[in-house]
Amino acid sequence: MFNLNKLRDRLLIKTTQNWHDSYSDRTSWFRLILKLQFSVIPAIFPRVLFCSFFGLFISGLYNLGITAVSLHILNSLVPTIVLGLLLVFRTNTAYERFWEGRKLWGMMVNTTRNLARGILIYIAENKPSHREEKIKALRLIVAFAVATKLHLRSEKINSELANLMPLEWFNKLQQMNHPPLEIAFWLTDYLQRQQEENRLNTYQLVSLTKLVDVLVDCLGGCERILKTPVPKAYTIHLRQLVLLYCLTIPFQVVSELLWLTAPFVGLISFAVFGIEEIGVEIEDPFGYDPNDLPLDQICRTMQVNIEDLITLSRYDSRMID
Repeated sequence: MFNLNKLRDRLLIKTTQNWHDSYSDRTSWFRLILKLQFSVIPAIFPRVLFCSFFGLFISGLYNLGITAVSLHILNSLVPTIVLGLLLVFRTNTAYERFWEGRKLWGMMVNTTRNLARGILIYIAENKPSHREEKIKALRLIVAFAVATKLHLRSEKINSELANLMPLEWFNKLQQMNHPPLEIAFWLTDYLQRQQEENRLNTYQLVSLTKLVDVLVDCLGGCERILKTPVPKAYTIHLRQLVLLYCLTIPFQVVSELLWLTAPFVGLISFAVFGIEEIGVEIEDPFGYDPNDLPLDQICRTMQVNIEDLITLSRYDSRMID
C-alpha cells in the first residue's frame, strides 16, 4: 500500500544526504576556480568591465600623444595599505555576522534534538490521544525553525508549515504578526498542561521549558543580526574609495604599460571589487544568495531528525530491559 509519510521521509533523507555530499565533494582545484555558482564574478563583472574600458580609454589618449594623462602623483591619492585595511575590516565584519548566524542555527539544531528527546522520554503516554498530542508537539519544534526561517526572510507562512501542524493551527498562525513566538507559546503551553496532568514533574518541566527559552534566544540573536545592518555611511564611503582607487590606476601606469593598461586595471578592479562584494553578500546570511546559510537544508535536517525519533519511539522503549 502506498505510504505518503514514508515517501516524504525518504525524500527528506535523500535531500539531506545530497546536501552533506556537496560539502564533502573534492572538486578539483582548477574546476573550482572556474565555477561561477558561488562566485561573486557575475555581480562585479559590470564594474570590472567599466574600469577596464576606462583604462583602455586612457591608453588611447596616451597613444594619441596626450601624455598629460600620465600622472604619477596620483600614487598617493588612495594609499593601497589604507584601502586594504578598510576592505579587510569590511570583510571581517561581514564574516562575524555570518558566523554568528551559523552558530545560532547550530544551537537551534542541537536544542531541537534535545527538546524532542526530552518530550519523548519524560512525558508519559497513558492514552492513545497522549501519543497524538506528543507527535503534534514534536512537529511544532520543527515548525518553530521553519517559521523562524520565513520570519528572517520577511516571507509569509506557507505550505512548509501547513504540513507540520493541524489546519486549525495553521489558519490561526496566518493571523499572527510573529509566528515563531506563537509556536513557542504553544510548545510552552503543551509542557505546562502535561505538568498539570501529572505526566511531567516540576524538574522536567523546568528543564524542557529552558530548552524552549534557548530556541527563543536563538530567534532573538538572528533578529539582532538582521536588524543591525552595517552603517550605510561606512558602505558608501568604502565604495567611493574603491571606485576612486580603480579609476586612478590607469593614470599611474599608462606610461609603462601602454595598451596593457586595460587588462591590468581589470585585474586590480576584479580583486578589489570582489573582496568588497563578498562582504556585501555574507553580511545578511539568512537570504537566498549562493553563499548565505543553507537554512532550507538545515530545516529539512531537523525534520528528518524529528521524524526518525517519532518512528523509533513507536517501538517498545523498554525492549532492552
